[in-house]
Amino acid sequence: MCVPSASASGSQCDIFSYRNIYRCYLACRKNKRMTANALKFELNAEENILKLEQELKAKTYHPSRSLLFVAQKPKKREIFAAAFRDRIVHHVLVDYLERIWEPVFIYDSYACRRKKGTHKAVDRLQVFLRRITKNGHVRAWYLQLDIKDFFTSIDKRLLFNLLKKKVKDETILWLARTVIFWDPTMSYEIRGRSRDVSSVPPNKSLFGKRNMKGLPIGNLTSQFFANLYLNELDQFVKHTLKARYYLRYTDDFVLLSTSRNDLERYRDSIEEFLKTRLALILHPKRRKLALVSSGIDFLGYIVRPQYVLVRNRVINNLKSKLRNFKGTLKARRDMVASYVGHFRWANAYRLTEEILK
Repeated sequence: MCVPSASASGSQCDIFSYRNIYRCYLACRKNKRMTANALKFELNAEENILKLEQELKAKTYHPSRSLLFVAQKPKKREIFAAAFRDRIVHHVLVDYLERIWEPVFIYDSYACRRKKGTHKAVDRLQVFLRRITKNGHVRAWYLQLDIKDFFTSIDKRLLFNLLKKKVKDETILWLARTVIFWDPTMSYEIRGRSRDVSSVPPNKSLFGKRNMKGLPIGNLTSQFFANLYLNELDQFVKHTLKARYYLRYTDDFVLLSTSRNDLERYRDSIEEFLKTRLALILHPKRRKLALVSSGIDFLGYIVRPQYVLVRNRVINNLKSKLRNFKGTLKARRDMVASYVGHFRWANAYRLTEEILK
């Protein structure tokens, strides 16, 4: 993220200053520098940043056309990729909002937060397992839940009202409103085959939502707003249900208890809370209540109190890619390296050696 240029109560001049936008531009291009849009922006970076500054201060800014494509794995997803200049604005907005909301978020929310991530979540879950089972000497249960069609089900008006609880700066509210209520289905360019876009199930798509529900997957703002939206759930679980062992990664969350009955009660309360307060539905097929000794399938790993294994689907995906790979040797090595990096967070020495051979 870009380095803050002002406090959360900073003036419009500080937030939309050239200096702050430039910092956010540097953060934005960090992993996007070789993309066509980033290179095009960089050719006239100073002029483009000045233009963004003028539009933001005058409140004439509005998002540009998105790039629409369909990701096929691990499951079919509709992606509206924001233009590079809009990504810079996303950094400006999230940088400001994080300073307000980070102190509010619970510790055990791990998606898209600084010093968090998948590996931290897996480590924390294993710590929880060791504590609740007293290093394997006490029987315990886990409840794992998932929200059905989460990103396409987020209610935009409810999201904005939640935002207003903490944000009082009218300038920031204007920008947040502009980003949240921008409808990418009204201005986009398709990359790939049109039939892939039309093959996305209606419940997984932003089309047909009348701009009332759904955030585009992949945008920095969408990731932050997902945490803001589900912070309501986090607070309910921790402070109303008083569940001690609870952690969440986006819409995948796990609760632990030595009482199966407690977990059943938690499940029913969470289902009702999501439905009535956040207009969300628990996935009917992704509700697992089982003994922790069976292992918890979480974020690509099978987590047990004493060790962590790589999920079979991850291994099979790599083997399939190796069999069918048609790219360069360097690309092949880079792909294997990314998987080996995933394996090294588990007890997978022999697996890593096998793959490397």
